[in-house]
Amino acid sequence: MQANKSSKLLILGGIFTFLFLYVPLILVILYSFNDSRIGISWVGFTLKWYKVLFADSQLMSAAVNSLIIAFVASFFSVILGTFAGVALHKYKVPLLSSLIMIPVAAPELLVGVALLLFFLLINFTLGYVSIVLAHIAFCTSFVTLAVKSRMVGIDNSIFDAARDLGANSFKSFYLVLIPSILPGIIAGGLMAFTLSIDDFVITFFTAGVGSTTLPLSIYSMIKMGVTPEVNAISTIIILFTLVITSLASKISPQLFK
Repeated sequence: MQANKSSKLLILGGIFTFLFLYVPLILVILYSFNDSRIGISWVGFTLKWYKVLFADSQLMSAAVNSLIIAFVASFFSVILGTFAGVALHKYKVPLLSSLIMIPVAAPELLVGVALLLFFLLINFTLGYVSIVLAHIAFCTSFVTLAVKSRMVGIDNSIFDAARDLGANSFKSFYLVLIPSILPGIIAGGLMAFTLSIDDFVITFFTAGVGSTTLPLSIYSMIKMGVTPEVNAISTIIILFTLVITSLASKISPQLFK
């Protein structure tokens, strides 16, 4: 009897948690199709806000900037994160393992301020390059953790077998190790891409004058009030993020356990 009561409370708690998390997102998606500029009450179904969105050259330019930054940042994050993940698994240095967690565990506000101070210290001009470098510094840790978690399940005897067959260190790394950890690399890359394209706080601190990304543009728009155009672009971001995270969870499910 007590077990049944606990199970019901657990189910109710889970339902409440999911409603708390996803009802606001569902409302954003619904109101992106609302035929009302104010968006307080439902008037009727329409797609005109998506037409307005795609006709907005400034917002589309910001979206393209975000995509380019995300592609470049995730590409270099995958390279650096892969080497870092393999090295941390092989040498197991406790201090380095703790340091790699700092960008993941620390609030983005602190990371953004730290990166801003670093760029000012070295007299680096803020702009798109500084945004890319900041995103690489932030996203590399996530790729490292993904690769490191994938390395745990690898049988090290396959590398001994490769060396017995005449493969040198480079061939062992490229032909044996990379295919073995490829799911972790891809999952880390997808996570890095999603984090980069959605990031606002770090981008806000490291963007220079005239450097505009999609999150920054949305922030400037909502200061004047939430419009259906913001709901439309938010819906696209939500669906895009859902697809990317779903792919990452399918490719490397142990990251989401």
